[in-house]
Amino acid sequence: MAVHDVVLDTNVWFAALWSRAGASFRLLSLLGTREDIRIHLSVPLVLEYEQVAKREAGELGLEADDIDDVLDYLCRIAVRHEIYYLWRPVLRDPKDDMVLEVAVAGGCKTIVSYNKRHFEGASKFGVEVITARELLERIGEL
Repeated sequence: MAVHDVVLDTNVWFAALWSRAGASFRLLSLLGTREDIRIHLSVPLVLEYEQVAKREAGELGLEADDIDDVLDYLCRIAVRHEIYYLWRPVLRDPKDDMVLEVAVAGGCKTIVSYNKRHFEGASKFGVEVITARELLERIGEL
């Protein structure tokens, strides 16, 4: 069984909270229930997830405590990494660099994002950028 070590871009996290009907929600709901998917996180990335979700909590129909509960769960099941900013910048957006840094630190081969073009340059590190749907297809969930 191949293990997929992944980092979720913030847009995938947000999409999962936005709608229960999409691939992002399905992927998020599988985390921690399958041995073939491992999510990787860093403190800065979790803080980014929190900031975006809490800023839009009203639009999402969620309370801050709901967001905290999901983040706490992700932190419990994730492989956590300390990041040492030795090679920034690589990408145009520092927040995208933050996602790439987690992937590199964790030896992840996959970033899950809906903005593939934002990660031009990730391939230099052996990291592929795919959508949530593409990952679900690879693991036989679609």
